[in-house]
Formats: sequence, C-alpha cells, structure tokens
Amino acid sequence: MELFPSPLPSIVAVMVSVSVEGPYSYRVPHGMKVYRGSIVAVPLVGRLTLGVVWGEPIDNTAHNRLKDIERVFDVPPLSEELLKTVDWVSRYTLAPPGAVLRSVLRSAEALEPEKPLVGFRATGLPLAKVTASRQKVLDCLKDGAPWAKAALVGATGVSPAVIEGLEKAGAVARVELPPQPIVSPPDPDAKALRFSEEQQAALTGLRALDPKDYGVALLDGVTGAGKTAVFFEAVADTLRAGRQALVLLPEIALTSTFLARFTERFGTRPAEWHSDMTTVQRGRMWRGVLEGSVRAVVGARSALFLPFRELGLIVLDEEHDTAYKQSEGVNYHARDMAVVRARFAEARVILSSATPSVESRNNANLGRYSHIRLTSRFAEAVMPDIKAIDMREDGPEKGEWISPPLAREIFATLDRGEQALLFLNRRGYAPLTLCKSCGHQYQCPNCTAWLVEHRFRGVLMCHHCGHEQRTPKACTECGTDDSLVPVGPGIERVAEEATKRFPGARTVVLSSDMGSQQQLRQRFEEVERGEHDLIIGTQLVAKGHHFEKLTLVGVLDADLGLDKGDPRAAERTFQILTQVTGRAGRATRAGRALLQTYHPTHPVMEALVNGDREAFYRQELSAREAGGLPPFGRLAALIVSANEHDPAYDFAKRILSAAPMAEGLKLFGPADAPIAMIRGRHRVRLLAQSPKEFDLSGYVRFWLKQAPQPRADLRVQVDIDPQSFL
Repeated sequence: MELFPSPLPSIVAVMVSVSVEGPYSYRVPHGMKVYRGSIVAVPLVGRLTLGVVWGEPIDNTAHNRLKDIERVFDVPPLSEELLKTVDWVSRYTLAPPGAVLRSVLRSAEALEPEKPLVGFRATGLPLAKVTASRQKVLDCLKDGAPWAKAALVGATGVSPAVIEGLEKAGAVARVELPPQPIVSPPDPDAKALRFSEEQQAALTGLRALDPKDYGVALLDGVTGAGKTAVFFEAVADTLRAGRQALVLLPEIALTSTFLARFTERFGTRPAEWHSDMTTVQRGRMWRGVLEGSVRAVVGARSALFLPFRELGLIVLDEEHDTAYKQSEGVNYHARDMAVVRARFAEARVILSSATPSVESRNNANLGRYSHIRLTSRFAEAVMPDIKAIDMREDGPEKGEWISPPLAREIFATLDRGEQALLFLNRRGYAPLTLCKSCGHQYQCPNCTAWLVEHRFRGVLMCHHCGHEQRTPKACTECGTDDSLVPVGPGIERVAEEATKRFPGARTVVLSSDMGSQQQLRQRFEEVERGEHDLIIGTQLVAKGHHFEKLTLVGVLDADLGLDKGDPRAAERTFQILTQVTGRAGRATRAGRALLQTYHPTHPVMEALVNGDREAFYRQELSAREAGGLPPFGRLAALIVSANEHDPAYDFAKRILSAAPMAEGLKLFGPADAPIAMIRGRHRVRLLAQSPKEFDLSGYVRFWLKQAPQPRADLRVQVDIDPQSFL
C-alpha cells in the first residue's frame, strides 16, 4: 500500500473515537488534503473529537448541513491493515467500531509535533569575570558541541542561574536541539546466542514460515527450555527483513528479566508500552511506531492496537495467560485478535507457552498452526520431580497450612543453602473474617463477595470493586471486643506461619498488592541475587522468572482452582501448577515440587505427577468435544445489570423471549451470576452455545436488534468467547 494514497473527495466518512456504530460524513475544507486513514479533529456535539477518515461518504444528501473537518494532523495515515482490524474486531465482539478505534487513538499527545529541547553552546566571547562554577560550564562546552540545559546542570552540579548568567554575558548561546530518540534501533546481529540441537531445530521450524507472509506457529516448550531465545531470533529475522516486531507479555510491569535479556541480545532496550508509562512517554512511543522509527515493541495487550506501518511479527509470550483477555469496554482476546491482525498485515504470529491453551493446542493438532516443540530444558537443567501430598493423610495441624512432609523438605532445602518457594494463589491474610461471638461475616457492601483481610495494611478489602475499610477492633454487629477471627489462609497468613516455623530463613512475600511495580521489580531482583531464602507468592511468581538457587516449590492448595464451576477450571489449574512447579531446578541443581491436595487422583494432579502433559490435553479435549465446548463449539455471554435485582432479572427474561430459533443453538438462563453483584450492580447472565461453524456473533447481533432496548439503569454487556463465568 502506498504511504499516501490518492486524496479523497470533498465529503468523507469519519469514524470518531467514541462509542458509535459507524462513521459520520464531514466536509473537507478547500485546500485540505485527507486520505483513508488520516487522523483528524472534527466537531461532535459541541466539542472537537479525534477521528479517522474511513473513506467515501455514507450519505451524499444534505451537504449544507454537514460540518467541516477542523484539522488534519501532520502524521502518516493509519495503515490499511489496522483499519481492517478495527472493523473485524468490532464485528466479532459486537463493540461499536468507534470504541475499538479509541483503543488505537490512545495518545492525543502523539499527534502534536514534539517540542525541541533547549540547549547551549559556547560562543567563545571573553568574560570579565570567570567563577569556578562558570568555568565548569565552559569546560563542558569547550569542544563546541551543544548541551541540553538539564544535562549541563547534571554534569557540572551548578544551578540553572549560572548558565543563565553566562547567556546574559554572551559567553553561551541558546540553541534548539532535536528530540532524543525514544530508543536506539535494535541490532539483530548484536549478539549471537548458543543454541541446543533442539532449539536449533525449533528455530528452523519458525524460519519455515515466510517472514514476509502470514503464518502462525505454536512454540510449545517445557518450562526452562529456552523458548525466549528462540523467538528472539524470529524477532531478529523480522528486523533484518525491514519489518517491525511486537512482543506481547501478560505482566509487562514485572518483566525486568525479560527486558534485560532483550537488551543483551539486541544491544538496546526495546520500546515499551504499558500502563506505568507517563503521558509523554506514551505519546513519543506511539508516534515513533507510526512513523517507523520504533522497530520493536514489548508491551501489554493494548499494544496490539499500536499504529504499526510495517508489522511483520507478533509474539505472544505465555499465550495461555488469562491477562490477554480484556473484560471491560471492548471484550477482545489479544491472542485471537493478534492472529486476525497478522492475517491482514501478512505477518507471522508466534504463540509461546509451556502450557498452551486448549484452543491453540487443538489448532496445532489440526495443522492450522505450525507445531514446534521443545521437550527438554536448556543446558544441564532437568525437569523437577513432582509429588503429591495427600492432605487426607498428611495434612497439617489445626491452624497451620504447611504439611509435615513439605516442612521437612523446606528445612532440608534451607540447610543446603538453596531457595524454596511456597505458592498460594490468594492475596491477603485471610479470605473471610467473622465474629466468633455472633457469627457476623464481613461482606463487601457493593459486591456479593467476602472482604479479604490484609493484615499488613490493617484493612478489609474487596478484590472485585476495591472497597476498603479499616479492620475493626470490635465486632461492628454485636460490639464484642477482640472477637474477630480469620477463616482460611492468604499468603500473609502463610508468611506469618513460615516466619515462626523457619526463624532463620530470610523470607519475602511477593504479591501484586505488596508495593509499587518498582518495588516488586526490586524484590524479584533480590530473589535472583539470592538475598532471600524463602519466597511466598501468588501467581505473580509463577511465570517467566529464573531463580538459579530455587530448588523446591511447595503448592499449599493445589485444588484451589478446581472448585469454581468453570468449564476451563481444569485447564487453568494445570497451567498455573505447571508454571509454578517449573520455577524449581532451572539451573544445575535438581528441583522438586510438592502439591498439597485433597484430590491426588484428579486427572490434573496425575498428569503433573506423572509428567504426562499429553494425557491431560487428550482428556481435556475429549471432555470439551463431548460437551460441545470451545474449541469444538462456541459460547457467548450476555450479562444484564441494574441497580436492583428484579429489573435485571425481568429484562433478561424479556431478552431471552426475543431470541430467534436456530438449528444447533442452545440458550441457558437467565440465572444470577456467581458473583451476583459487583460495584452495586446486580448481574444476571444468559449464555448461548452453538456449533463451531455457526456465526454466533452475527446471531447475537440479530437477536439484540429484535430484543427490547434497555432503559433507565439497565445495561447489557456482550462477551463473545467468554473466559470468565463469574
């Protein structure tokens, strides 16, 4: 596609970046040139709104009532493949195209020209008085090159007033400096990596996909197999081919190790895209991607909508991770939409995981994706030995959570100077607080969920809406002092027990609510350096980390994910337990993992203990096929919410009564959601199930057009391919 295709007529369709169902017609003022993909500002309901020229006008009538485009921004038009992606995502998810476009136009600051930096250079003119401070500045400038003001202050230690005084005296002159590049271009040949024979074979498999054409590969390798090094070479091939690369990570804010490895391989840090960036950083990065100066990006799922012009590769690391599913606003799954965008861009996709999603594994089985396997760990490392502890026979004492067999292994591990990890995927101190005098249980006022005690912070907190209240000294129901007791463990309670049982161990707690992202990065780096002996963590520690001294992993409640009534419960439990046990023994020392479970004969536990992941996938695929569940069938959820329960339930029944008949389609509900109220809104669910080949998105769209329209406080949310059933 040409960078600037032919200008469009004097009336054009503009898609505005608000939640609208289609573009509006606008006039193009005389002398203004716009193209399909041009980013513009247009008047809408009394204010200027960002939009994108979509093409020919929708309606050529009533030209005299049309408004003019106010401004076209001096940036290249968005690529054709990105515009097609926006349309496709909108049709598939039933989100308004304007809402999807808002995911693209995330940075209004990027559309304005970047202000040049203020710098100074020496003029050579003599000074009547030269102080020590002034001499420091002149010494910095003696080679004739201009310096930015902030850099001069930092290098010399003088105050800005000294530089301003030199300017007034004529000894230095103010100059404009071009903005510094966001990041240096990555060098695909900066460092050659050493590969095992299996890694080399995997790389050959990836290279069988044409770097200038569409193709999808599932890079399916055990934990510690060196998948990252392999897909880095695919990134290098993409850069050599003159195209841009995008690597998506599920936990972008906690990836210091990944960024360090990228820097080592390519000689520079990648451009980053995530929520921790400042507005200025986001603006500069967005524009750099659009103009092509940024060649490689590492980002969270929203980076999928960055305005690449020459996109050649998308990598999804930990492709199975639920963080790739967006559950608010536009309900899209980044894994699936990455495949869609790559098809339009004629780019490659690499889905990398030690525990591939059942959907991706099925696509590989059917030959839709190239299936590339890594079955052994890199170098001398071997897979950990995994055992189950039957809690019915070897459970801990009352009030404790670490079983005797696990405690013995921890003592032995610490005695050898090695690290141990205790894993419990539950934040806080206890999931429920109750009064032992009157039985009152503390529940969120806005959600049907218990308040979780966070003892480190002294609060009771809802993990669904964020509501917090100070932990009371006396029961707020009966007034009895010191009557509140915690029920069940969170990782803070486990840490309390561990400190008592292993008093000599240096213990650290790793959870997303235990500090800022920067503080968490620092804790991870300390663990990597061996400064902590006993790590206690949630799913934050389960993926992507390489702790050389860590040889023992203890999973305190391996059954935790199996009691959710979720069709994906077994898959997710298998994935998280495989990932967390895979942290053990990643270097030269042998690793062990112990699973505390009340169901040692469950297929998930048996697959883990026997090291037979293929048995798990066979059983799970067979069960899904028998039930017509994804990937053999399709699901769509409709969630009706309101401020009161009855209006939500009654409206859900009215929607159901309007559902058209369709062969093979099953409708379930209405039923209260498992979490029936969130943020004060009552939630009622409908579920549609269809065969794989059925156009479920089209059906739901037609269904909702026939159904009554919500009024007052009623809201209907559509989730195609739901990942959560809460």
